Amino acid sequence: MLKKLISSSMLVAFVATATLPVATQVAAAEQQAPKKKKKTKIVGQSVGKKVQKAFEAYSEDRIDDALEILLEIETSKEYDRAYVDRFIANMYATKGGDANSVKAIEYLEKATKGDILNDKEQSDSIKLLADLQIQQKMYREALANYDAWMKYTGEEDANAYVKIAQAHYELKELDKMIEPADKAIALFEEPNQNPFILKLTSFYERKKYPESVKVLEEVLQLFPENKTWWTQLGMFYTLVEDYDRALYTLDLAYKQGFLEKESEIKMLANLYANNDVPIKSAKLMEKYIDNGLIPRTSENMFTMANSFHAAQEVKTAAKYFGDTAKLSNSAKHYRRQGLLLQQSEQYDAATKALQKAIDLGIENKGAVYMTMAEAYFYQEKFKQAYASIKKAQEDPKSRKAARSWEQYIKDTADRKKVKI
Repeated sequence: MLKKLISSSMLVAFVATATLPVATQVAAAEQQAPKKKKKTKIVGQSVGKKVQKAFEAYSEDRIDDALEILLEIETSKEYDRAYVDRFIANMYATKGGDANSVKAIEYLEKATKGDILNDKEQSDSIKLLADLQIQQKMYREALANYDAWMKYTGEEDANAYVKIAQAHYELKELDKMIEPADKAIALFEEPNQNPFILKLTSFYERKKYPESVKVLEEVLQLFPENKTWWTQLGMFYTLVEDYDRALYTLDLAYKQGFLEKESEIKMLANLYANNDVPIKSAKLMEKYIDNGLIPRTSENMFTMANSFHAAQEVKTAAKYFGDTAKLSNSAKHYRRQGLLLQQSEQYDAATKALQKAIDLGIENKGAVYMTMAEAYFYQEKFKQAYASIKKAQEDPKSRKAARSWEQYIKDTADRKKVKI
C-alpha cells in the first residue's frame, strides 16, 4: 500500500491553480519558467469551486467525501477533464490498496493522454503512474512511463532508476539491470545500498562471480558497518577460489563481531583449516559447539576433532573422536579414537575403543587387531597381545606383518616369564 502520495502542499497547488485570479496565475507561470513552451492552463470557475470543496474534505481526512465530489464533476473542456481525472487518481492512490491503485492508474492514464495538463502536472502524473504500475506488477508499462517521464522533463532520478532496474529483474531481463543501477549509484547524493543489491543480484543470477566480487568490494567500502556485506564478500571470494582474501575478510568480520550465524562460523572454521591454521579452526568450532550456536552433532564433532588432529593436539583430538563415536555409533570413529589414544600412550583406553570398532563391524579388521596387539604389548599384557596378533593373521592384508610380530611377542613374554 502506498503512503499518502499527495501532500497538503501539492493539493494546495491544485486548488490554487483553480481559484487564483488570472493575473496571479499568469505571473506564477512566468516565474516557473516551464521547460516546455506551453501556455499555462487553468480550470474553469465552476470546476474550481468543486475542486476547492474536494480539497477541504481531503484536509479533514474525508477522502471518500472528496472522491464523491470529484467523481460527480462534469466538464466540457479537455483541460478541466484531465485536471479532475488527475485529482481523482491522486485520491485513489492516497487511499491505497490494490483496487484503489488500479483505479488510480486508470484515471492517470486518462489524465496524461494527449499532454493536456500543465508541465508540472503532466510530469508528476506520469511519474506517479509509473510508480503505481510498478506496485501493480505492470513492469513493462512502468518502464515505458519512466522513460516517458525522463524524456518529458529532461531529468534523471536515482529512485526511478532503482525501480527501472527492479522492473527489469521482475521481467527476467537481468542484463538490463546494470545500466540503471549504475545511474542510480551515480545520482544518489548519499550512498544508497539498493542499486548495489540489484547489481549483485544481476551478476550472481548470471553466475558472473568476479563481477559480483567487484560490486561487493565497492559497497563494503561505502557501508563497512553492514555485517551482511562482509559475509557476502567472504562467500563470493570462495566462489572465485580466492581463499586468502576470503579468510582475511571473514577473520576481520569475526573480530568485529559480525559473524553470528552457525553457517558463518563454520565457513570461517573451514577456511582456517584449508589455509593451514587448523588450531584456529578447531578452537573456533570448540567455542561455538560449547556455547550451543553450533549443534553437537557427529558431523560437527568430527570436523572439530579432525582439526585438533591436524594441529597435532592428539589427546584433545582423541577425546573428541570419542564424543563423535558416541553420537554416531560408527566403527570408523571408534577406530580413529583408538589410534589417537594409542599414539598418546593411553593404551588401555585405546584397546577398548578399538574393540568397539571391531564389534561394530569395522572393515580391515586385521589392521585394527595389529594396533590392538601393539597397545596390549606396551601394557605388558602379552597374552591379549598374542591373541590379537593371531586374529590379525586371519586377514590376508595384515598376515605377513602379524607373523613377524607374533614371534617378537612370544620372545618378550618368555623373557618376562609370562605364559601366553
